[in-house]
Amino acid sequence: MSSSKVFMMLLMLSVVSCNLLIMAGSSSAGDFYRDIDVTFGDQRAKILDGGKLLTLNLDKTSGSGFQSKKEYLFGRIDIQMKLVPGNSAGTVTTYYLSSEGLTHDEIDFEFLGNSTGNPYTLHTNVFSQGKGEREQQFHLWFDPTKAFHTYSILWNTHRIIFFVDNIPIRVFDNLESIGVPFPKKQPMRIYSSLWNADDWATQGGLVKTDWAQAPFTASYRNLKANACLAGSSSSTCVSTTAEDKAWQNQALDAAGRKRLQWVQNKFMVYNYCSDSKRFPQGFPPECKRSRSQTQLQLNSSWNNNNLYNKEKLNDGK
Repeated sequence: MSSSKVFMMLLMLSVVSCNLLIMAGSSSAGDFYRDIDVTFGDQRAKILDGGKLLTLNLDKTSGSGFQSKKEYLFGRIDIQMKLVPGNSAGTVTTYYLSSEGLTHDEIDFEFLGNSTGNPYTLHTNVFSQGKGEREQQFHLWFDPTKAFHTYSILWNTHRIIFFVDNIPIRVFDNLESIGVPFPKKQPMRIYSSLWNADDWATQGGLVKTDWAQAPFTASYRNLKANACLAGSSSSTCVSTTAEDKAWQNQALDAAGRKRLQWVQNKFMVYNYCSDSKRFPQGFPPECKRSRSQTQLQLNSSWNNNNLYNKEKLNDGK
């Protein structure tokens, strides 16, 4: 069997194991009535199936969104999402952790819609003490509108890892030792929203939202927060087994590093650490350190055309 076939089999096993883990935790997760508050959009945010399913809708008047009732300081957050199908150009679906205030911390998944037949762009970013501008963008290796897929944020004192179907796509290490701020003191809530951003979201704003297709709908299920509640000690984190507690010191093993490199080599479309035009005076210090690490052992000639106007980054959340 060829190495490529073996690798694809490993990816499929990752998807299956991730879904099994989510289902295993469903007895304590996935109750949107219990776990979230709608933040805007009124009836455009709907909780269905006894709390197991949530949909966000966008029409020409408004989008919609929700936030977790609880705040967390470190943890692993998993949620299954099915994105807006068809012509989603101009729409942005977000899933992120954030604290509040001008010096907030934030860990972002943002899904930038596209015209029918063209891929979504998955935008990731990390803010610490109010400073972001650490964008990496990806195309996915599947159609995220056809079925639910699991998107995960692992956040411990050592690193942040972004996962898609339990496959790592990005690692942001704690490099405070070289002066890089790291989110570690501000509790964060889980947020999600669906909103219109056709002034920048798709091809730099060239493709506008087709309101004839409205309402646009994104769906969610199986929200699981295996995390430390704000104000609690590590001994009272929401982790009941040794497996649940693994996130507290989790790093990528050899197989994880191989999968990360595969994703970044094949599917990354923008990396701030390779954008020399943006940093003519030199790259941020974490980029210089990361170049010697697996997650950024990449060709530096990235296509930078997909970076959207960073000044619009927080609009509409």
